[in-house]
Amino acid sequence: MAFAELCGAPLVTTLMARGSFPDSHPQNLGMPGMHGTVAAVTALQKADLLITLGARFDDRVTGKLSTFAPNARIIHADIDPAEIGKNRYVDVPIVGDLRETLSELAPALQAEFAAGHQPDLGGWWKQCNSWRSTFPLGYDIPEDGTLSPQYVIERLGKIAGPDAIYAAGVGQHQMWAAQFVSYEKPRTWLNSGGLGTMGYAVPAAMGAKVGRPETAVWAIDGDGCFQMTNQELATCAINNIPIKVAVINNESLGMVRQWQTLFYNSRYSNTDLHSKRIPDFAKLADAMGCIGLRCEKAEDVDATIAKAMEINDQPVVVDFSVHRDAMVWPMVAAGTSNDEIMIARELAPDWDSQDL
Repeated sequence: MAFAELCGAPLVTTLMARGSFPDSHPQNLGMPGMHGTVAAVTALQKADLLITLGARFDDRVTGKLSTFAPNARIIHADIDPAEIGKNRYVDVPIVGDLRETLSELAPALQAEFAAGHQPDLGGWWKQCNSWRSTFPLGYDIPEDGTLSPQYVIERLGKIAGPDAIYAAGVGQHQMWAAQFVSYEKPRTWLNSGGLGTMGYAVPAAMGAKVGRPETAVWAIDGDGCFQMTNQELATCAINNIPIKVAVINNESLGMVRQWQTLFYNSRYSNTDLHSKRIPDFAKLADAMGCIGLRCEKAEDVDATIAKAMEINDQPVVVDFSVHRDAMVWPMVAAGTSNDEIMIARELAPDWDSQDL
């Protein structure tokens, strides 16, 4: 964090790095990548220098690789030499432990600044802040009165707070948990990232609760992911591991359904799980020795989360019945350039209004 503040430049934190730099810090533009913020994605794309710490330049961040950050020089620090230059040409490779690397880079940078070699970033910050204010994260409230999944996760983050630990599975709920919970501290976000492990949330939350028994630990799971490992609720009940599980239940394998909607003319195949009542997750929780709750209305969200937060002697499962057609935005479609980021379906930023 000290090195980032010393640089004074815009900073982005990848999916796996959420919490390593406070979301509230003015230098933090958010998460880059396929479902990153417009400001983070575009700042990477338009930058002339990227200082990349422990990242892989995978396609979920770069988009179409040949179009990624075309004018940027790259300083890449990583402990694994195989990652250096693997996907993107690197101008300055640094192989080593980041703790040691940054401890040497920081005084070298301070010396350069003291010698009068500090860049004027005023214009660049003006542009980045324009992107940030013009294209903030947001979501629509369903017109049919059903529950918005983004609203549920946003309120969960507010009520449980920045001291809680959040573990997410894979899919839409994973992206919404990365977008709409404000992460202020390291090691409060657990995720399988590129491994793509459905069913990760519950076991990860179990481990976190055993390691930090005094901390509220939430598994944010989709109804598909939850059915991979929900049998471990019995382990939690038997061994007194009182995790809390928020099931974002849209009756679907949501991310696959989103792609089928957008790219396959709504030809849905094997994505409908019929999971609003089969299984009944609240009853399943009860059968496993846990407390089962259900929430279907926006006006009940806060009270339901608060009730779950009050229970600390048993695992709790909250079945949030949410709108099934909600989508994750922004989005860079697979195989396209980050320049083609969409802020909503068929809506791209109006770059003509931006002073690039």
